[in-house]
Amino acid sequence: NVRVRFAPSPTGEMHLGSLRTALYNYLFAKKHGGQFILRIEDTDQTRVVPGAAQRIVDTLEWAGLAPDEGPSLGGNFGPYVQVTTDLVWSAELEFQLEDTGHAYRCFCTDMRLDLLRKDAMRNRQIPRYDNRCRSLTPDSTKLSGKPHVIRFKLSEGDLTFEDGVHGPVTLNTAEREGDPVILKSDGFPTYHLACVVDDHLMHVSHVLRGVEWQVSTPKHIMLHEALGWEPPRFFHLPLLLNKDGTKLSKRQGDVHVGKLKDAGFSPETLLNFLVLAGGGFGKQEKDTFYDLDDMVSQFNPDELKGSSCRLDPERLVQLNRLHLRRCLDDPGKTLSLAGELRRLLDQHQEPVPSDFLSDDDLVRVLRETAGRLTSLNDLLDPSMDFVWRSPSLVEEDQQFVENRDALQDLCSRLESVSADKFNRETLGVLLHNAASDSGIKYSQLMQSLRKLLSGLQKGPGVAEMMTLLGKKQTLLRLRKQIDQRGSEKSCSRG
Repeated sequence: NVRVRFAPSPTGEMHLGSLRTALYNYLFAKKHGGQFILRIEDTDQTRVVPGAAQRIVDTLEWAGLAPDEGPSLGGNFGPYVQVTTDLVWSAELEFQLEDTGHAYRCFCTDMRLDLLRKDAMRNRQIPRYDNRCRSLTPDSTKLSGKPHVIRFKLSEGDLTFEDGVHGPVTLNTAEREGDPVILKSDGFPTYHLACVVDDHLMHVSHVLRGVEWQVSTPKHIMLHEALGWEPPRFFHLPLLLNKDGTKLSKRQGDVHVGKLKDAGFSPETLLNFLVLAGGGFGKQEKDTFYDLDDMVSQFNPDELKGSSCRLDPERLVQLNRLHLRRCLDDPGKTLSLAGELRRLLDQHQEPVPSDFLSDDDLVRVLRETAGRLTSLNDLLDPSMDFVWRSPSLVEEDQQFVENRDALQDLCSRLESVSADKFNRETLGVLLHNAASDSGIKYSQLMQSLRKLLSGLQKGPGVAEMMTLLGKKQTLLRLRKQIDQRGSEKSCSRG
């Protein structure tokens, strides 16, 4: 039975690396008919950020990566939060590991450990514990009564394990670091022991995590074996790099999922961005774009990349544009996009009049701007304000007086155009004919119309404006501007 876990620490905002780990765990579980578990790893209480755990849950929900078990979902192996369970078993494991000779009590003070670090740095060596307390006899340490930590005895020599991404990996952990602390002086376990125990208690069968954890894997395997447990199978996902090859850092604001969401990138776009960079899907065409169900069906763990993945921000923009186009080709998804646009407009700083938020209005705007949209946020740009808000009454000037009859005639012409023909091509011809028949310069008429429809001196072409606004809103604005001046004639009200 395949059981995998996504085990983030609630220490800040979720970034792309964490979302990638969650995604591949989700895909692996669903591909094999298994369970995807969310476990909050909060052993380092000093770094826990209030509300971060809930934001992790919310981000997974937004991305469509729903866990099968987790803190708010329950399950047979809860409560899925490390800090609430660790003290239950830590004392028992301390005795077990000490009695079998796999762990020992260490009485070294912080001062001594600090001196070891400084000495190593002075000699340009990697700081490491010198295993001094290994030589103390168990009986003497148990009787001392002094504050102490519990350290795990690392096995000497190479340890080889099969990495599901990188193949056989051989590491000598004892050569590069001293015996690690597994229980702190307050009896609370450190991350490495807590992680191993929770994986065992939750029956985790496969661990998919970032390659930065690969050096810790021998340590975790040794702990499993010391406790008499079968270790899970390990898959280490490659590093995510910036386009220039530098390491992607969570300190970069633009890699936070929340920031990307606020910038208008859809969850589908982010998931495709990650899988197209990280492998697991064979060769993709330029316009490849997967739904989540497609990802599950086509995912092949054997094709995961071992080499580092460079993320190109331009590719992210292209994928979001492709996602919008795909949605607009599907009537159901188009309505969903309209609903999302309505929510964005509702959250906008200045409320948008409700008379222009119907599905038909929003879908028309989406379709008319589809060719240049990068995200729905583009439709909130100040250059698009004229679509969502009627202009104030334009001051009557000589140009308006001269064009009044032509504008009234134009209203009648616009009324005669059916809604399905109210497009740029039809309107372009109609506007030229109206100017020609009235004897007014085309540019002069367009200037008046642009001002009446939007309040702008410059902006999109008038035919484009009218198409975006639609027949009803176009005539409504023209009538309002002309009628409020007390004109003798008014636009036909059909």
